[in-house]
Parts: sequence; structure tokens; C-alpha cells
Amino acid sequence: MAKSKSRIAAACVAGAAMSALAAGSAGAATAPAVLKIGTLYASSGSFAVASEGQYQGLQFWAAGVNKAGGVFVKAFDKKIPVKIIAYDDQSSTATATTLYNQLITQDKVNLLVADFGSVLTSVAVPLAAEHHMLLIDPTGSGANFFTKKTHYLADVSIPASTVWPIPLGDYLLKQKIKRVAVLYGSNDFDASQANTLKAVLAKGGVKPVYFHGVPTSESNYTVLLHTIAARRPDVVIELGYPPNDIAFLRALSGSGLHFNMTFTIFPGQLLALLTKNVGAKTLAYTYTYPTPPLVKFSHVTSGLNTDDFVKTYTAAKHEAPNFLNAAGYNTGVIMQDMLKTAPQFTQISFDRALLGMSGKTKTLLGAFKMTDHGAQLGELLPVAQLVPQGKGNKIVVVYPKAKATGKAVYPAPKT
Repeated sequence: MAKSKSRIAAACVAGAAMSALAAGSAGAATAPAVLKIGTLYASSGSFAVASEGQYQGLQFWAAGVNKAGGVFVKAFDKKIPVKIIAYDDQSSTATATTLYNQLITQDKVNLLVADFGSVLTSVAVPLAAEHHMLLIDPTGSGANFFTKKTHYLADVSIPASTVWPIPLGDYLLKQKIKRVAVLYGSNDFDASQANTLKAVLAKGGVKPVYFHGVPTSESNYTVLLHTIAARRPDVVIELGYPPNDIAFLRALSGSGLHFNMTFTIFPGQLLALLTKNVGAKTLAYTYTYPTPPLVKFSHVTSGLNTDDFVKTYTAAKHEAPNFLNAAGYNTGVIMQDMLKTAPQFTQISFDRALLGMSGKTKTLLGAFKMTDHGAQLGELLPVAQLVPQGKGNKIVVVYPKAKATGKAVYPAPKT
């Protein structure tokens, strides 16, 4: 009798499992009416400008593909329109956690796209993995995200931040600059860059005369600048988010201090924003990482090239795009290729499709190269100087030599 009951129980379990598999197969075989893409943006707070720029770029992509009938999905052998479901996290990680969870569990989105940057992406990484959802990550490049193999994270639009400062460090060594000060935000995005830069310089026998982390919320740099100046550096490198760069450059402008070379991150991504907030004169002769559209990629395998993107976006939005607009658009282009090549409509198949695209795909942001840890290697960011031109500044790429468009003005003249 006991054996009979066991057999009946086993049969019930097996039957239930087969029913579940059948239901799953049936679901996979039925094409959705629309592809639901879930994402967040910040309308306020520290990350608002960059976040909204990225979101606008993604919207621009969606409008374009829907005008053409949707994206082609190989798993269903048809085009399907896309629908973006977006919520405002107000630059809050606590709010973002709740909203990412809502997108996954309540809205049941087909594709999950992270908000701007490492801070707002950080809470989505474990949540996506827990729900076996591939997180499409446009600009969250912090080193801690990419420490192990995963099927549930794909950095698609910007290199992992650990590799960002490699050309910068090499440039400083080639210029035989010995006295370097590094001030960085104590978040993964900035701290990973600072540590990579320190390691690159160490290989050339250079130890920073100043190496200090500050909170991401830091807004008062006056005392810090005078502390740095007391170490007599030739080069001052400040690694932060846009509000940090703005506060730092304003403080430098009002301090009366002058350094032979000053480097910040975001003039190369949000030049108009930085110019508006600190002035072209303050930015003159400073250095940055230039990103598209400030640098251009003409030969692409997917989507618009950099020049065509600028023209089309400007015509549609009546304003010139910045890097975050390009990153949002690029995220859509990469997802479009992924859906075109993934043989099954599953998160694992999406991840494998991205890995298959790696090294073969070129977009307006350059080469797409993704590791099985989800990290983007792509194009290493060159070093550029902002040189006065008319009432503003032009970008002059100074390193590496193969990408250079001019020579640096060093030491930087007082403006």
C-alpha cells in the first residue's frame, strides 16, 4: 500500500513537471503582442541630467524601430513593436530597488534595462540575478559588478571602469610626469578607476603625491584643493560624477590655484552641461576622456554611425546629442541585434547571443566586446584636452598617437 501511494505521488510529481514544461514551451512559442522593456530614470537628484539623457536615447531608438514595424525577433520569426515601461527613481537606490522589483515581478517585462551609472545599477545587479533576469546595463561600469561569470548581466555601452584610466596612466608616464595627485569619489565607479591609475603609474615607478577618496556627495573642494596644492603636484586628477566635477572645477576657478594639468571625467560626456555650469574659460586647457559624439566612429555593423546619429537625433529632438543620449540609443541597437540572433526567447539565450556578437559588432560607440563576466571592454577611452575655440572649447585628442588629433598644450597656461 505504501509503495502504491509512493508510485502515485511520484506519478503526480512527474505529471506536474511535464505540465509545467508544456506550459513553458507553449509560452515560449507564443509571440507577445509587444516587447516590454522595463527601465528607470531619475527626474531629480544627483544623477538626473545623465539619467534622463540615457533614457531619451533609449526612447529615440524605440521610436525609430516602431516606425519600422518593431524589432525582428528570431525566436518568433517576426517583427514585434516595443513598449518602454519606465519609472522615476529620483536618484535614490532605495526607490530604485523597489521599482526594479516592480518591473520584474509585477510588470513582467521581457527585457530589463538599468538606470544610469554604477550607483543606480548596483541595486539591480543582485535583484536581476535572483530572478534569473538578464540585466542590460548601459553605463554601470563599476568593477565589483564583474567579478564572476554570469548569465544575468551585460554591460553594453561603456567599458568597465577598471580599464578607463589605462591610457591616461600611460600618457602620464610617457610625458615623464612624476608628481600626480588623485582625488576620487569613494564609490565603485570612481574608486576602481583611481586604483587602476595608481597601479599603472606604479609600473612606471610613479607613486601619487596625494591619493584620497571623498564621499560621492562631496560638494566642498576648497580645503581639499589647498591640501593638494601643498603637495606641489604637476597633475591633479579628480574622478567623480557630474556634480563632483562641477563643484571641483568651480572651487578651482575661485581658489587662485593653478596646476600644469587638470583632469576630470564628465566634460568628455556632458560638455554642454559642464560648460553651462563652470564656464568655457574654467574648462580651457583641462583634460578629459572624450566619448562619442566628441569622437566619431564611421564604420558600423549595426544602427546609425556617429555622424548620422547626431544628424537624426538633432532633427528629431531639436538639440545636439551628448554621450548619454548615444549610450541609450546604443543600448537599443545592441538589444535589437541580440533579439535578431537569439534562437530562443529566454534570458539565457539572450546572454549567449550577446557573447556571440562580441568582437563582431561595431556601433556608433565603437567595438562591442563583452566578457562572460558581463564586462564591456569595447573601445579604451583616449585622453583629450579642451582647447579654446571661439567662445567655447574644442576637443583635441592627445593620446594614444593613433587617435590623436593634435598635441597637448603643457603646461596649461593660466586663463
